[in-house]
Amino acid sequence: MIRIVIENIFFFLLPTLIYIVWIAFTEDEWAGLPTVLRKAPLLRLFVAGAALMFTTLILFSSRSGNRPQDIYVPPSLEGGKLEPGRSLKAPEPELQKP
Repeated sequence: MIRIVIENIFFFLLPTLIYIVWIAFTEDEWAGLPTVLRKAPLLRLFVAGAALMFTTLILFSSRSGNRPQDIYVPPSLEGGKLEPGRSLKAPEPELQKP
């Protein structure tokens, strides 16, 4: 869980980090981090970071299509071969007729 949080924070701060590195390499004299951040377009960097974070959340989300009622079968050895984990469709519950 902490890995997911750290990844999201990284993608959120990535535009700001790129901006700081860009200023560090293009300026003749390094004015210091507080001065660079004071002059930074923080609102634009905030919006760019939020857009990047949401984009990565959408792109890297996993959709398995499994329902909560499905049955998970863990990886197992069958016939000397390792079968990957999978889910089996649960039988549909029958409706009771009055």
